Amino acid sequence: GPHKHHSLNQWVAIFTAILASIGAVVSYQGTRIMNEVLLYKNEAILQKTHAADQWNYYQAVSTKAHIMQLALALLPPAKAISFRKKIVKYAAQKVAIKAHAGALESRSKHADRESARLDRPHNGMALSLIFIQIAISLASITALTGRKWLFVAAGTMAIFGVGLWGYALWLM
Repeated sequence: GPHKHHSLNQWVAIFTAILASIGAVVSYQGTRIMNEVLLYKNEAILQKTHAADQWNYYQAVSTKAHIMQLALALLPPAKAISFRKKIVKYAAQKVAIKAHAGALESRSKHADRESARLDRPHNGMALSLIFIQIAISLASITALTGRKWLFVAAGTMAIFGVGLWGYALWLM
């Protein structure tokens, strides 16, 4: 009778309140993780750009070294000493630039990997939120119609949602 419907509505209210709270936490975590994904993505792009700058610098130094070697071949040995010193200096610079560019590229790759690693739990949380919202909607319809099977469906969706959330947290 009406009393049965009343107690079902109380359960629906409690269920909805709990799910709304869980949904708020999942939403907060998902947003935080998405921000981190974007930060790492930006970092990857920035380091990649710095690495490209270093490779351009490396090319410039290589070109200077080639010009010096050409000058060496054309000049008499007496005038060649300062060119030899420059060639040695450029060779050392190239080693340093290459190492720096390599370090920047590996930083870029690391940031890219972190971005991808965090993107997986973020996707899980986004899906989790969808299931939680469906569960809340079904619970609301249960309150209106008094149909217990809708409440069972809401519970099933909630279990999926919370399970996905747990899985997303485990992925981190």
